Amino acid sequence: MQAIILCGGLATRLGEMTKTIPKVLLDVVGRTVLDWQLQLLKDVDVEEVILASGHLHDVLYERVGGCRDGMHIRYAKEEQRLGTGGAIQNAMKQIKRSPFFVLNGDVLLTDFSLQEMLDRFHKDMTGLLLSVYVDDVRSYGQIISDESGMIITFREKQPVYSAGYINSGVSLFNETIADAFPEDRGHFSIEQDVFPHVSNLWTLRTNANWIDIGVPERLAYARQHFK
Repeated sequence: MQAIILCGGLATRLGEMTKTIPKVLLDVVGRTVLDWQLQLLKDVDVEEVILASGHLHDVLYERVGGCRDGMHIRYAKEEQRLGTGGAIQNAMKQIKRSPFFVLNGDVLLTDFSLQEMLDRFHKDMTGLLLSVYVDDVRSYGQIISDESGMIITFREKQPVYSAGYINSGVSLFNETIADAFPEDRGHFSIEQDVFPHVSNLWTLRTNANWIDIGVPERLAYARQHFK
């Protein structure tokens, strides 16, 4: 199997700490975020990972190289800002097999195996998004689905405090996801420009321990509580 990890963002919300080191190489409990993600993928027999890089690509390549922890590493460097959708489109040039995983490079996940997504996925699905339950959805994009898991709609960040299931930034795609990519656009968002236009999109709800380390307070929390 193959996977894409999105790790080309500027990570401006983390301030000084990501001016010289990519967010995916930040240390959390003795290992980098990337190492934790690679372990998650390795546990389900992913053999090759494409790092969708951009900001600080040279640092990432120097630190990671072409092999890490027995896994083959490739790179899909963006020469200009592509957004999440454009970065996936660029990295998919190296995808040879379906389905394939896509992970945001700033998420940590425990108490969950990606095997659950593989078990749920079937070839008629365009994509399966992992959603996690949180007590407060205000900082995240919320996924609304029916009881079977078929996604009904997405809600962007809501101003009202409420609990719900949010997009974890972990997805399993069929190659047909590319059919929904907008034409003649280099920069686009997978969340805003693609997902709302895909009819056969599903979610797997979970109560897994999930942390987004994209802001300083969550990174600090992960360094104290992640196991």
